[in-house]
Amino acid sequence: MHKIRTIVFLSLLSAYPLTGMAQVDQERNVMLNAQDATKPREIQIGLPSEDVDVYENGLPAVYSGNVHRLNAHWRNGLNQSGMTLLDPSESAISTGNIAYSVSSESRWGGDQTVGMIDYHANHFGLHNIDLNLSGRLGKGCNYSASMYQMFDPGTFDLKYDALQDRTQIYQLGLSRQWAEGRGSLKVQYKYAASRQSGKDLGVAPFIYNGDGSVSEVNEFAIGTTSYGPRTGRFEYMDMLTGERCTTDLQDESDNRSHELTLLLDYRAHNDWQWSVKAKYMNAPVANYVDFGGCTITQASKDDGLTDEVGRSYEGLVDCRRTWLHFGKVQNLLSAIDVTRAWANNRLHIGVSEWYYDLDYHSSNLSWMGSVEANPQILTQSDGTRFFGWNALGAEYAVGSENKLAIYTTDQWQISPRINLMLGGRAEWFRMAVNQMSQERFDGFYIGARDTDGTLIAPSHIVKDKLNFAATAQIKVRMAGALHAMADVTTATRHPRIIEYACTGPTDEQYQRALTLLSRAGVYYQNPWIDITSMVTLISRSNNIEQQQLTRPGTVESKTVLLIYDIRTLGWTTSAEIEPYHGVKLHTLLTLQRPEYKHYDASVTFSDGSVGSVNANGNTVAGIPQVLVELDPSYTFDKPNLRLWMSFRYFGKTYANIQEALFFKGHWETFAGMEWKVSNKLTFGCDVVNLLNQTGAQGTIEGTQLVTPSEASQYAGTCMSGPCLRPFTVEFSAGIRF
Repeated sequence: MHKIRTIVFLSLLSAYPLTGMAQVDQERNVMLNAQDATKPREIQIGLPSEDVDVYENGLPAVYSGNVHRLNAHWRNGLNQSGMTLLDPSESAISTGNIAYSVSSESRWGGDQTVGMIDYHANHFGLHNIDLNLSGRLGKGCNYSASMYQMFDPGTFDLKYDALQDRTQIYQLGLSRQWAEGRGSLKVQYKYAASRQSGKDLGVAPFIYNGDGSVSEVNEFAIGTTSYGPRTGRFEYMDMLTGERCTTDLQDESDNRSHELTLLLDYRAHNDWQWSVKAKYMNAPVANYVDFGGCTITQASKDDGLTDEVGRSYEGLVDCRRTWLHFGKVQNLLSAIDVTRAWANNRLHIGVSEWYYDLDYHSSNLSWMGSVEANPQILTQSDGTRFFGWNALGAEYAVGSENKLAIYTTDQWQISPRINLMLGGRAEWFRMAVNQMSQERFDGFYIGARDTDGTLIAPSHIVKDKLNFAATAQIKVRMAGALHAMADVTTATRHPRIIEYACTGPTDEQYQRALTLLSRAGVYYQNPWIDITSMVTLISRSNNIEQQQLTRPGTVESKTVLLIYDIRTLGWTTSAEIEPYHGVKLHTLLTLQRPEYKHYDASVTFSDGSVGSVNANGNTVAGIPQVLVELDPSYTFDKPNLRLWMSFRYFGKTYANIQEALFFKGHWETFAGMEWKVSNKLTFGCDVVNLLNQTGAQGTIEGTQLVTPSEASQYAGTCMSGPCLRPFTVEFSAGIRF
């Protein structure tokens, strides 16, 4: 099921005010992700997340993470020499997307032979081995070879797969220096194989207490108990042929990819710096499995359900949904950039050509599951275990998209007090796709006939459009260390190929999205404090999201495609404080109000009742309006030891789009120790969820149509939703030789 997740994170808007590329230090905690330790923290700015926003060697790590997921192809390890953060305004010009973007650089060899080994483990049984060996092949020629191995059983016992994450990445890079050190040629090959069986099972059943808190149901320990089925053997209907197939969920989570990268850099005698980047990536297998829930009900003997050994079943029942995603992805990405710096100017001009080929479809099904650890798949009175074939948002998109862009930025120091940056981007966007916009129904596949006799078949759509982006930024030194700053950035984007995979409106209703970001604030810097305060307004029109609307109190759902706007107003104050040597404190406070605009839809259920949702002006579900971060650390000179902690407070969040149900605020806490024993040996110990908080977050399954007037009815009701990452102790060791 393709969903565009909305993650508001204005809190880092002030972190890098107008500086372009800025080195990510440990206080930023880019990889300190409370949801998933294998990918960067999603640093968003109040808009739906469209892309992965991670770049490797100046090109997207994966072109789009909707099918080929980022952490199936890219991991932060010894194969990377470091990460930087691209400011939203500069990202808009370079990539066409207004967002904070993580930019990583591959590790390349030097003249000295260097070996590195990192080992990570946790008390749940995770083992992660990361190796790199680099050195000299000959005069001006160097090599770097990396191997990444992940063996992660997860934090709960998944019965149908011993490992929730088994990932292998192999990387070999060769580099050649030439032109008296003014130029370099780099070539890199990467192979990745990843199976992530349990990554979409971080959900749990719970009792919603009505006051924003939850409690356990049936002794189900939230966060450390598996809500995945006892068996991975599933039946589904192939969307391409209508054939009934049997599969194992373990096999449907495989990803394999090959990548070849070429990088050329040259500094001419006239000080123009040339950079040529090209990458071909082929992922012949890019699959994953999604799970969703619905209304949890109480079953009696009269319902005729039987368990996996044939006994009559009475108790809580969850109508579970499973989506099987099948993808094949190829892309060819390239860019040429030239830059030159003068006394008061830095000019950057670039041309990029990005081609993306996608062959993707998904099948979905429903099943009745017991509400317990490792649920049973129950059999209904008619003998069926799986039903609702492809009825809930089965997707299909086969085609390609191409982006040819020219862009430029000019950073100009007008005077000692005033700095101005201007940028622009023009992009020709061509998209050609075979898609099916017909409403899905039970038994939907290519070649089937709808209730009115219409033959289900793909239609071909071609779009040739122009996207653009522009930015203007100014920074003024007011007095001493006090500065004022402001910027405005805008970008347009026409619907992309993955958005045509959904069921929904006619092609004419897919309109261009317009994003507008404006910011203004002040910052003050001296040797012991760096403080920034900023007000931000950001909006985007024509967001596209596929949503399942469930008839309250039942297991019946309908899929609807929503096209809506979002507007977010926020105020953020961030400070880096270093009162004396070794002591550091990063603090941050964000107040924000992300709102839905033009967010309304309705569906007709089987009994003729109409379910409608109107969230205009409502706060975006799952997003807190108050965010607080406290990151203290202390470094000892002797021994070389660093102690750190990170506390993040997320305020009250609405758990459905109609502001009826909510979760109380909660803390996400981390702590760690890094001990550099010598230049060749380091040890570390980190703790996730230091306070051992348990509970739910995000949104509650099956409650989209619940209104505030009905909220009291759900106090004490069993529901399900995403849960917090549990208390975890992690150990690490590093060897350099």
